[in-house]
Amino acid sequence: MKIYSWNMLFRNRELDRAFQFISETDFDIFCLQEVPEEFLKRLQTLSCFIAFRTERELLYKKGLLHNYIVILSKHIITSDGEIPHPDYLSLLPLRTRLFMQFMPFELFARVRDRRSLCVDIAVHGVSMQVFNLHLILARPAWRLKEFEAAMTKHDTSRPIIVCGDFNILESPKISILNWLLSGHMSDALLWTRERNRIEKYFATHGLTNPLHGKNTHPLSRSQLDHILVSHSFSIKNAEVLTDRIGSDHRLIRVEVA
Repeated sequence: MKIYSWNMLFRNRELDRAFQFISETDFDIFCLQEVPEEFLKRLQTLSCFIAFRTERELLYKKGLLHNYIVILSKHIITSDGEIPHPDYLSLLPLRTRLFMQFMPFELFARVRDRRSLCVDIAVHGVSMQVFNLHLILARPAWRLKEFEAAMTKHDTSRPIIVCGDFNILESPKISILNWLLSGHMSDALLWTRERNRIEKYFATHGLTNPLHGKNTHPLSRSQLDHILVSHSFSIKNAEVLTDRIGSDHRLIRVEVA
């Protein structure tokens, strides 16, 4: 199975090239985050199965902007469901509110109604689960809780694939954001702590992170993007693609047997 995951960036200006890449790629599963509404309509024309949900609503002065979270599959999607995420606005400290106020609005708009996506697919008669997650860019403890909340939907009797943007900041050059975005100062100073903790979570759920240590986001110099697979899968290849096709995230790809 060939699995792709990509946060394509909701304000991506290379949508034609992005669509060409997806439509010409030989994939079994392709998970997308931050999909613009106009691009979702194009994805629905592809000859594959598709599941999607509204990922979040961005509140602008001119109105609402909807992003979508999408799973494309060459195999039958037998059911799909959503994973709602909490609204943390009332819990944000003053420093975070001030930071968001003075940053460009397109970077830190007010967000509401966040959710992730999970589906059941049938691959050669075997039922498995696929999760597509976009965890909060805020306090690291909240990200861990969101991951754990998603894993409560894991049927441990079946293989599982977990894709998505986990927003784990693990470079000293960017980890100050963990504090600015409502975390503790120790979240900024101990920049490897969250990675160490969540890798233990992965192991607890029987998941392998084939791209551990890879940089999937040039600005943060961190592995924000993940494709996790059950230990029952054999990893044949795992790579980070260099062409970002208009996004701030690199595409990632894992091939399993």
